[in-house]
Amino acid sequence: MKPSIYGLTYDQLTDWLMDHGQQRFRVDQVWNWLYKKRITDFSEMKNVNKQTVALLEENFVLHTLEQEVKQESKDGTIKFLFKLADGNLIETVLMRFNYGLSVCVTTQVGCNIGCTFCASGLLRKSRDLSSGEIVEQIMNVQKHLDAQEKGERVSHIVVMGIGEPFDNFTNLMDFLYVVNDDKGLNIGARHITVSTSGLAHKIKDFADTGIQVNLAISIHAPNNELRTRIMKINKAFPIEKLMDSVDYYLEKTNRRITYEYIMLKDVNDHKAEAIQLAKLLANHRHLAYVNLIPYNSVDEHSQYQRSDSENIQAFFETLKSQGINCGVRWENGADIDAACGQLRSKQIKKNKKENAL
Repeated sequence: MKPSIYGLTYDQLTDWLMDHGQQRFRVDQVWNWLYKKRITDFSEMKNVNKQTVALLEENFVLHTLEQEVKQESKDGTIKFLFKLADGNLIETVLMRFNYGLSVCVTTQVGCNIGCTFCASGLLRKSRDLSSGEIVEQIMNVQKHLDAQEKGERVSHIVVMGIGEPFDNFTNLMDFLYVVNDDKGLNIGARHITVSTSGLAHKIKDFADTGIQVNLAISIHAPNNELRTRIMKINKAFPIEKLMDSVDYYLEKTNRRITYEYIMLKDVNDHKAEAIQLAKLLANHRHLAYVNLIPYNSVDEHSQYQRSDSENIQAFFETLKSQGINCGVRWENGADIDAACGQLRSKQIKKNKKENAL
């Protein structure tokens, strides 16, 4: 299987074309056709000579994703289920906000992090996505928008779909460099957020890249006992290691971190946990923002329910009283398969049932 050309950063495309005897100006031509004019076939590159087009066709493909399912919500959220070239399924979500159009991308097929409340982890990781497969998610969504002829464009990206982004670090970084490139999609670094479950050593590596992309950390509990119970990753990277990497990141970047905190009824939503969380973040509260997330129920994790609105509000007010900036993120796409990984899991079950008939 030939690789996706979208997997190449601008510098990598430059090196590849030069290594294959192409002139330097060809790079900008090809890059422009890919990301500005968003071609669907190499033959559409009208000002590129036939030799170069043939060279690209021989070594790369433009499409490795095929749309399997598209769910549209009343609030404008669209969840795409894409089939990869090897038959695996991934999810990508387009969300509409007052500040623009945001796309949530997937970085792995399945997930090994083992969060006990999450639909993404119902199926173990089978492989990483290539950088091209991650970029193609954005390209497919943008081409969907292009087809509507409303002049809309993807303005924000959250890397919060299926998988742990920092467990696929090299491909993640290439993806970020591609979508951020000002000669291409030109999505501002500060309009991109990468979320991690807490791979401490990779948080330090991310800080060392110097990229201005935002960081979010799925914290979900303020102490090791509770966090280990709901997030298996805490065994490898307990809160002490995680906060050490946070200190390193803040010293290196001086950039605000968002802490994702899912609200699970009678599990982590008491005033006591709010006070513990505030103490945990106290030393750098000026660079901390806590995002409280009402839980989306998943059939396979029936032991968890969404916290009551009163408890969410009380948690919020407790954090605020302790000087912690915070907010509540009410979900998009509530009338479709809202939980991350839910649509993929449902489709895989459906396919297995149909194949068994």
